[in-house]
Amino acid sequence: MEINRFGYYWLDTWILANVIQLATQDFCTRFLNHTNDPCGRQYDQMTQAARSAPANIAEGNSRHSTSKETEMKLTDVARATLSELANDYLNWLLRQESIPWSINSSEYKAVSNIRLDRPDYNDDVLYKSSIHILAQKHKFDQWLTSEDSLVVANCLLVLCNRLVMMIGRQIERQLEVFKVEGGFTEGLTAERLSYRKQQSVHADAPTCPLCGKPMIKRIAKKGINSGKEFWSCSDYPKCNGTKPV
Repeated sequence: MEINRFGYYWLDTWILANVIQLATQDFCTRFLNHTNDPCGRQYDQMTQAARSAPANIAEGNSRHSTSKETEMKLTDVARATLSELANDYLNWLLRQESIPWSINSSEYKAVSNIRLDRPDYNDDVLYKSSIHILAQKHKFDQWLTSEDSLVVANCLLVLCNRLVMMIGRQIERQLEVFKVEGGFTEGLTAERLSYRKQQSVHADAPTCPLCGKPMIKRIAKKGINSGKEFWSCSDYPKCNGTKPV
């Protein structure tokens, strides 16, 4: 039951997103001030982008059983906000005439080679997941607690780009499942269309002049015939056959 309620707590993407959110909040508190961020706008944008990532991963996963299409869309929103946050860290480096770590640098490799532990929450999810998230964050303390903002920004840039790729693979898996299984909401739509097709046959509806399949009575939503009924092919949108009522 706990796993069903908190399924996203087991996702590495959600765990790393929380690490990035905590580290971003700390970065903004420590390094943004009235001189480099006089209106506090960058603080708001960066912390909100960091918050959006775990929030959308969680919400998307919570929609897994009802609409896989919505799940993929929300997960993709998380990826987009992380890309935005990564660009903020890149901009921070460039503003100070610094460049990001090369992928061949020892620092980049050290951060990239750190792997997250597998979660083991048993039946105390909220308590143990909080301990787990903090433990994963501490793996990067060597860079995240540095007094040099360039070191912290570089580390978070690596983590943001790493998570963007992880979320990309997660969306690919979601898409494969969707192709095979569809989703609850999508299934309801198919069931409703099937029912309407059956009803049209029972009502002695005319056959489509283009493909010969039974037609369904619909109501025009726009144009000069808006609000009026018309016959539409039950195989729409594959077939655009129509007839006036």
